[in-house]
Amino acid sequence: MIPGGQSLVSSPPVFSHDGKKLLVCTGCTISIFSTSTGMKITELEGGHTDRVTSVVVVPVAAPSSKFISYCWTSSIDGTICYWDFSVPELIKKVKVQLPIHSMVIPNISCTPIGSCEKTSNHYAFISVEDLTISADEKKAFRGQIQIYNLTKSRRVRGLLAETRKPELLSVSKNGEFLGITNKRKLDIWKIPSSDFRIDEIKKIKLHHTKKLTAFAFHPKLRMVAGGDVTGRILIWIGFGRRKFSGDSQATNKKKNLTDEEKPGVRNNDDADSCSTWHWHPSEIKFLSFSSDGAYLYSGGKEGVIVVWQIDTGKKKFKPRLGSPLLYFTESPDPSLSCVTCADNHIHLLKMPTMEITKSIAGIKLPFSYPVGHKSLCTQVAYDETAGLIAVPTEDYCVQFFSLFDNHEVSQVQVCKRNFQPVDDVTLYVALVAVSLDGSLMGTVDVKIPEDGLGGLVSLKFWMRGSRIAEYSLSTVIYEPHSDAEISSLAFRPGHCMAVTSSFGGDFKIWIHNLDIKLNDQLPENWLAMPICWFIQGLVMSCCCRFTRFGHQGRPMTAAAFSADGSVLAIAAEFVVTLWDPDSNVLVAVIGDTHSPITSLSFIGNSEYLVSLTGGSTPQLAVLSTSKLRLSWSYKLVAEALSSSRDTSQFAVLVLLNSQCGIEKENGVILLFDVEDPVPVATWMVKKAKGGSLAFLPANPSFDEIKAMDGEKPSLLVYVNGDHEYIIFDPHNMDNRIGKSSRTSQIALEEAGMFGYASIYGDLSNLNPKQDQVPEITFAPSERPWETIFNGSSHVLPPLTKLCSTFLASLIEKKPSMNE
Repeated sequence: MIPGGQSLVSSPPVFSHDGKKLLVCTGCTISIFSTSTGMKITELEGGHTDRVTSVVVVPVAAPSSKFISYCWTSSIDGTICYWDFSVPELIKKVKVQLPIHSMVIPNISCTPIGSCEKTSNHYAFISVEDLTISADEKKAFRGQIQIYNLTKSRRVRGLLAETRKPELLSVSKNGEFLGITNKRKLDIWKIPSSDFRIDEIKKIKLHHTKKLTAFAFHPKLRMVAGGDVTGRILIWIGFGRRKFSGDSQATNKKKNLTDEEKPGVRNNDDADSCSTWHWHPSEIKFLSFSSDGAYLYSGGKEGVIVVWQIDTGKKKFKPRLGSPLLYFTESPDPSLSCVTCADNHIHLLKMPTMEITKSIAGIKLPFSYPVGHKSLCTQVAYDETAGLIAVPTEDYCVQFFSLFDNHEVSQVQVCKRNFQPVDDVTLYVALVAVSLDGSLMGTVDVKIPEDGLGGLVSLKFWMRGSRIAEYSLSTVIYEPHSDAEISSLAFRPGHCMAVTSSFGGDFKIWIHNLDIKLNDQLPENWLAMPICWFIQGLVMSCCCRFTRFGHQGRPMTAAAFSADGSVLAIAAEFVVTLWDPDSNVLVAVIGDTHSPITSLSFIGNSEYLVSLTGGSTPQLAVLSTSKLRLSWSYKLVAEALSSSRDTSQFAVLVLLNSQCGIEKENGVILLFDVEDPVPVATWMVKKAKGGSLAFLPANPSFDEIKAMDGEKPSLLVYVNGDHEYIIFDPHNMDNRIGKSSRTSQIALEEAGMFGYASIYGDLSNLNPKQDQVPEITFAPSERPWETIFNGSSHVLPPLTKLCSTFLASLIEKKPSMNE
């Protein structure tokens, strides 16, 4: 199995101690990227079996920084792992037995590796979830903050705190303070620097009137910043002087201070003052102080980084990042930082200008469609020939993502409009379809009417350029089906022809003018010709071949072409109509379901057609186009359907209901041979709601592909509702396929070379058996001093040879007697 599409934004990323690498939590692995190229270097895998939640990089003293790279990681699987990520290699694993949602190691910065100081025990503070307490229980405390001695691999007795749910932990730069947001207050603990008991840890609370969502410690001063759900930022100065100082006289003196002497501080909290800043219109997602403590960075849903000057409260902005912001991470290199966006992108920023130097792009995550419009939208489309997935995005684009290489290839801007994350959804890309060879793409974007006015449906056709997944707009058709919504869009294999169907009861066939060989002077676009026929009560037109069930008015809910393109199937609500796309003739009508048909697919080059129906009586039906009858069927709630173009097999993604004792999100993939109702194979999957399936031709980089007799080998890709995917061989029950060439494109020094190779590179492979290249003859130059010093310093001849040659060139030759 080859996984991909993992979220890059589930947890904050972390820089390596030298700032040259970025460690990103990607599912149950940790991906390591180069900060200079943005390319993936390596991956830490095999240590965790569930989502990784935290990464803590171990600081290294200067003499050892080039050779040592260690980190601690935590996971929902209840384990803490210690890695050498320069190799990479798993060194140690600590079992906690409870899901870990967050982890910090406060005293890890006190004794960096390679320093002369004596190494003390490392204590990990972890935020875990107690699964023994029912989530339905009111006011249940499922969250706990525990302490683990990582050096001795054992837990410290007692609990630091209990919370309603696991909270994100934050620690100060020097490891002195630890804190969490707890509804309308901040809980802050002072951590002893050496070995301690849990009852020795002191705690204070700072109160607010709104729910707090983010906070950060100042790197040098006793100052903490908190952000709330309304977008306000509170700055507490001098927190903990009363309780953390340990001076009883100072404590009593502080208790007698009035509210006027502690401006902005509520409930007699242990702080000298509290001030409020406000710019963000919605919830604060992150707060982060600069390394020198002079600035505070904040971000939220509006996609703007605000830089606050601590002394004056003045601010400047980094706008138009195009997505809600989640995390801001500073690097040990003061000229580098990164911001994590909700669209599964991480941008590397050059500081202090905050210019984006590189972007690490994952597959775009699903977004919420407007109410009442989700059923009209396609989740993803596939360019099966190139192994790409086309994902409609929230910012009116289509992202092309390589399934085999697990990286973004391109983005196509469908609508020329600025995207504002805080705005209500008024425009979205509803449908995407790609032709079989990838040369054509069709999109449908919908503008939602406001107060019943201004709605618009646009059908756009795109032509591919010289490079894969780079498309240019060819034709735009406004309101292709009058006021009706488009239900499906499909391309005819081997032709510049497409079909659209609508819920208004009609479908149209669109032909490119090059395909019908019209006058060369006509513009290159998709044409509609006013030629009409009346056949059996159906109105049809050619080229925009308009078809309507005039006497019934049934909505057209799905469309599909056969593998050779000779037959067009259109679902007219409860029946399937078969058409000749060249002559516009209705060939047959088959099927009679109890619910509207939602999907159609021809099975390879066979005579069979598969349909899916939804509603109260869902059904998977296999129809014979030669016998014009139902072959076999199942009563299944199917989410997606895909058929192989080279075999007689198809796969269907089935949702499992709660009666099976499994969550509704889970499902099962069923692989069928079209003539046999018994599944060939089944696979249990998670997050099936919103998922999709596709058959892909076998990639040469896969090592083990089992081909069926006389048929081309193919792979099956499953994309779940979170756009995570897995590619596997459906005919290999072991599901063991390996990819031989999935390597990163990075410089040698970033690939973890050490010693001689890290300085000079690999030695050349001297093979005496290789054919000798004949020596090239050349004539000496008459002016050698102009070229003798050209070239790099490390390839110049020895100085003795250079001097003699140079001096000889300056001596004027005595003419010969023969002249």
